Amino acid sequence: MTVMSADQMSIGEMLAATVPMARTLNLQFQETTAERAVLSLPDQGEYHNHVGGPHAGAMFTLGESASGAIVLAAFGDQLSRAVPLAVRAEIAYKKLAMGAVTATATLGRPATEVVAELDAGQRPEFPVTIEIRRADGAITGEMTVVWTLRPNG
Repeated sequence: MTVMSADQMSIGEMLAATVPMARTLNLQFQETTAERAVLSLPDQGEYHNHVGGPHAGAMFTLGESASGAIVLAAFGDQLSRAVPLAVRAEIAYKKLAMGAVTATATLGRPATEVVAELDAGQRPEFPVTIEIRRADGAITGEMTVVWTLRPNG
């Protein structure tokens, strides 16, 4: 894996370059900051399920990608000394999703706390929560991905 800094390219470009699965679904990066990441999954028939909406796996990938985007935005300056890795994930499908869906990810802990643990020689873990919504605003899924920053070496 080639390590690139967030200064060299956008978070969306960085994810697409380093994580081929993020390109597969044609995800659209609408907002990516250290506080919030918003990605959308366009309505694409090839990724529909048996009822004509986005497949559960496509929604999971959307949510996990949103979590990865906020992790890169919040901790991109730590990539020279640690690798971000998803530890575990949980998703709840709440309502039928139809059409395009949007995932909004937020960090569950302040980034400064996570970096302080890394500075102390620990391997910090932190949750990222994600809401997946339909165009009408209804929440179709809720997800939590727990990430770690694994120190290099």
